[in-house]
Amino acid sequence: MNMNPSETAFRLATPEDREQILSVHRDAFGEEGKIISSLVAEMFDDPTAEPIHSFVAEHGDAIVAHVLFTAVRIETREVSAQILAPLAVASKHQKSGLGTRLVNEALTQLEPQGVALVFVLGYPDYYSRFGFAPAGVQGFDTPYPILPKNADAWMVKELQPGAIESNEGTVRCCTALDQPQYWQE
Repeated sequence: MNMNPSETAFRLATPEDREQILSVHRDAFGEEGKIISSLVAEMFDDPTAEPIHSFVAEHGDAIVAHVLFTAVRIETREVSAQILAPLAVASKHQKSGLGTRLVNEALTQLEPQGVALVFVLGYPDYYSRFGFAPAGVQGFDTPYPILPKNADAWMVKELQPGAIESNEGTVRCCTALDQPQYWQE
């Protein structure tokens, strides 16, 4: 479906957006949609995920994309860090550049919030376009072991200069996401 980019608004999500957001995740992820949607609902309700930064793309009065950032902590370090998980674009709007625009907008808004580092476990070819680079080689370990073939999928982006070189350790996510099944293929 072609959509006019000027008719798409990017904004912070509100509590009233919850059901539409969960619907986008169910639609975007096919067979895994129910699992991802349930995870997002758990993360919304998880106090250990605070501060939560939730962004939507809205076309007309419909939410067509969503990206969620939740707090992480790096063991033995005090730094403001988030994890991008998950990003969803409604199936009929995929491959339109909407996800890229939403992530760029969200990262721009996180920087002045004092977030120093953002992590993601995702497709290296996709997330490298935002400046994400492999995190393991920079001293950041995943909460649970991931397969060596997926090592480059664990990535970090620095929003505050010097944040990567002055931090290292195991990254711990909110309780909802800090479960082994979300870190294994």
